[in-house]
Amino acid sequence: MSDGHVRRTPRPAGRRVRCWSGALVALVLVLAGASYAFVLGPRVLGWDHPSPVTEPAEVAPPPGLTLPEPQAAGTVAAASPAQAADPDAVRRAVRRLLRDKDLGRRVAVTVDQLVDGETVFDTGPDSVTPASTMKVLTTTAALAALGPDHTFRTTAVAGESAREVVLVGGGDPLLARTPDSDTYPVRADITTLAKATARSLKRLGRTRVRLGYDTSLFAGPAVSPAWRASYIPDNVVSPISPLWVDEGREKPELMFRADDPALGAAQAFAKVLEREGVAVRGKPRPATAPPEPTEYAAVESAPLAQVVQWVLEASDNEAAEVLFRHVAISQGRPGSFEGGAAAVKEVLGTLGVDTSGERILDGSGLSRRNRLSPDTLISTMEAAASDDHPELRRVIAGLPVAGFTGSLSLRFDSGEDDGLGRVRAKTGTLTGVHGLAGVITAEDGTVMTFAAIADRVRPVDTLDARQQLDEVAAALAACTCAAPPG
Repeated sequence: MSDGHVRRTPRPAGRRVRCWSGALVALVLVLAGASYAFVLGPRVLGWDHPSPVTEPAEVAPPPGLTLPEPQAAGTVAAASPAQAADPDAVRRAVRRLLRDKDLGRRVAVTVDQLVDGETVFDTGPDSVTPASTMKVLTTTAALAALGPDHTFRTTAVAGESAREVVLVGGGDPLLARTPDSDTYPVRADITTLAKATARSLKRLGRTRVRLGYDTSLFAGPAVSPAWRASYIPDNVVSPISPLWVDEGREKPELMFRADDPALGAAQAFAKVLEREGVAVRGKPRPATAPPEPTEYAAVESAPLAQVVQWVLEASDNEAAEVLFRHVAISQGRPGSFEGGAAAVKEVLGTLGVDTSGERILDGSGLSRRNRLSPDTLISTMEAAASDDHPELRRVIAGLPVAGFTGSLSLRFDSGEDDGLGRVRAKTGTLTGVHGLAGVITAEDGTVMTFAAIADRVRPVDTLDARQQLDEVAAALAACTCAAPPG
């Protein structure tokens, strides 16, 4: 009997499952094909289209588009001929500015024309406190002695017994605690070294070790007797060591320094070993690696040229002192303050820089007892700029650029705007001492090297004196200083 509705027969549940299963299998096959096309095909068969990101030159133009044959690029700007400077023009540019009382009673300014190194302006004392302009000498000597591609290795090696690991400081000035690919230059780090060491130890079945650390690369005191006694307790600078992380800072973003940077590095190394499954028995202790040790792992610094750029731009005291010692070691001298002073003079002498009579007590310029002639600073920069020494060019290229980079990024905010971008200079600052030493390209293309240092500035005049030196450099940049023809 019908009630007026058609009664439908229910579809068996198994048939629905089979339909859905079939659809799912089809979808999986489609996705697999896509995966093969986009991943396995390119990897295995190599028939993928070239990437416009990694292989832009291999990307073919769209069909129907005809491109002209590429032509050699034309010269954007003709090379400026080397020009001599007019001494009278240079004097007129700066003499009024140098009378400013904020600069104090001892102001030394020397300007040379880069074309031949002839002095075109010179005033003030023959010897001054250089402060951080000393880093120009240290970095130039390091590049000359070691070469721009030189790197520094930190290693973990087998000790005297099979169960001892020795962490050997190789004098990497920028060795970090943890990896960070966003920094420049990229730092080697103790975490990567410890993980690689743990892998080597576990392959040998060694999961319990004692840890020593070797700082024998450097000699002499870690703190200069020519520094103010307050520098260490006030966290101005770390004790200098061939082994540290983050230049002896307890944390990279903090200024607090460790009393024993090498021990701090060893403790950080031990923590990573423990996390990687290698137990460290006892506390890390000083040790000396065997003469020809078995190496478990090593990490390597950025090239010296990049380290030099960092030291000059950031005015990094600790890194400069480490380079100072490397210069000493390269010349067969102890890696100490005394050895560094003698070696820097020796290396600069081979470049034709006369350092006789100069008092060099450290590599950073922190000592107030350092004494340099402005001529020595300029001669060093001229050697670095010379076509005869392309290996030294990073000294000039690494100098902070007025208004843009490093310690000059927030400077040159008054006076002539022409200083912006035209002045490259190393800053020098201690209480009562303010200086600039670098290279200036004047408005008419004349290139000059200069050093301007005031070393008797009253503390109350600090900012005004610094600004006045900026204006001196900017005035030279704005100068039409080329000597008249003939």
